[in-house]
This record gives sequence, C-alpha cells and structure tokens, in this order.
Amino acid sequence: MKPISALFMALPGSVAQGLIWGILAIGVYITYKILDFADLTVDGTLGTGGAVAVVLIINGCPVPLALVCAFIAGCVAGLVTGMLNTALGIPAILAGILTQLALYSINLDIMGQANTAINVDKYPLIVSLRFIPETIAKGVLFIAAIIAILYWFFGTEYGFTIRATGCNSNMARAQGINTKKSTVIALILSNGLVGLAGGLLAQYQGNSDVNMGRGAIVIGLAAVIIGEVLGEVILGKHLNFVGRLAFTAVGAIIYYIVIQIVLWLGLSTQNTKLFSAIVVAVFLAVPYLRKNAKNSFKSAAKKGVVKDA
Repeated sequence: MKPISALFMALPGSVAQGLIWGILAIGVYITYKILDFADLTVDGTLGTGGAVAVVLIINGCPVPLALVCAFIAGCVAGLVTGMLNTALGIPAILAGILTQLALYSINLDIMGQANTAINVDKYPLIVSLRFIPETIAKGVLFIAAIIAILYWFFGTEYGFTIRATGCNSNMARAQGINTKKSTVIALILSNGLVGLAGGLLAQYQGNSDVNMGRGAIVIGLAAVIIGEVLGEVILGKHLNFVGRLAFTAVGAIIYYIVIQIVLWLGLSTQNTKLFSAIVVAVFLAVPYLRKNAKNSFKSAAKKGVVKDA
C-alpha cells in the first residue's frame, strides 16, 4: 500500500477526470433514465469526439470550434443509431452496437492511425492533465452550462415529448406525440454530449486513441446510478431534475475517486475493468436492496399489527 499522502495528491486528478466523464454521464442519463433507451453507441461516440477534436486542432482549427465539431460528430452518431432503431426497426441495443462497430473504423479513418498525440505546449488546449486546478474550474463551468441548457430544453415542447416517450411510449403516441422523432432527438442530444466529452478527454490526456471509449457506457451507468443513490439519500423527495443531473456529474467524480482508492491499495491496474464492473454492480444493487428492505419492513409491521389484533 502506498502512503496516504500519495492518495491525497492523486485525488485532484480524479476530480478533474470525473468532471469530464460527468458530461458523458449526463448524456447517458438522457437515454438511460429519461428516454429508457439502452444506447451502446457511447463507446464509439467518445472516441469519435476525441478523434475529431484532436485532428482539427492539429490542423489549425481553434479549440472551441474543434469542440463544437466534436459535439456535432456525436450528434451524427446518435442520429444514425436513432434511424437504425426507428426507421429500420432494429432493436435499441443492436442499433447501438452496429453504430459503435462502424465508428471504430471511422475513428481510424479520421486519425489515420490508432493513436494521435496532442501537446499542450504547442496548442492552446482548454483542459490538460498538467493543469489540474484550471481543468477542475473549467469542468465545473462546462457542467453548470450543460445543466442550465438541459433544464431549459426539457422545459420546452420537444423536451416534454422526450420525457413522455420515455415514461410511456404507448400513452405518448395516443396523445399524438411522434415518439420516433422524440427518440431520435434524444439520441442526437445524448451522443452530442458524449462527443463533447470525448473532445475534452482527448485534450486532458494528451491524445486520442481508437480504444479510448471502450467501457465508457459502464462508467456512464456507474455515474448515473451512484449519483441517483447519493441524491436520494441526501435530498430525498426534494431531488429535482437539476439535482439529478448535478448528482450524475458528482457520481462520475465519486466513481473515479473509488477507482483511485482501489489503485492506491496496491491492486493491479490490469484489473481496473473488473473493479469498474464490481462498483457498478454494487451501486446498481443498492436501489433494489433498499426497496426490498422497505417492503420487508412493511410486511413485518403488518404481520405485527395482525398478531396484536
């Protein structure tokens, strides 16, 4: 086990990385929680956003514009998945897998190789592993801006149709809502955020890799579940839409802190994916176990009342 000081020194980096992944987690929240759509496109979209941003920056494109393009590239990926599902009738999971598979080759074509490095000394990157405090501050600003925009969007007519589609698609159709259109819009928005996260992550780690998105959906789901559990524990019934989005980002930070603690304990980095799966499984099980515990308590209370009677 390393000294405790090594853990504290590594925590700011975990927070910075968690904030970037928090953007991806918010994108996953839109499809997983709001739309109720199992979208596996995420693993490919993250790499696409990174590849687009890095290649554009290297070729002289301003960094903010490169991030906009990364967002648009993610939107296109979401559009493809949405059309495969709604226009061609391909199940949600398979539609996401097909797009993800295609994006692997597309990402290679964009970069021309498996990995493309980018140096903060040569380019005015927005975030970087070498400037953790600035990265944390900018990450918080990105998260706050995204939550504000989503709060506005989901209060509009389009936003309400997406929420209605995710809540009960049959009822939504009965009310005259075009659920296919709502599904496509949600997927576009979700993957756009994932593409943006990819553009920031590539800058942060100093390179874009064709495999950088592998397992991204697991991390995104972990952040969503951790944030939801934590939000319900802290705020309970007062947990609103803004709070859920904010706690989703906090969930990503906690996830990376947990992983950092695991590595600090001296466990092999080769088992990082295993630890990730365990963390996700534990937090996925928490809501179910809490619900069963409440039901068991209620059942026991009722039996007690009956016996007393």
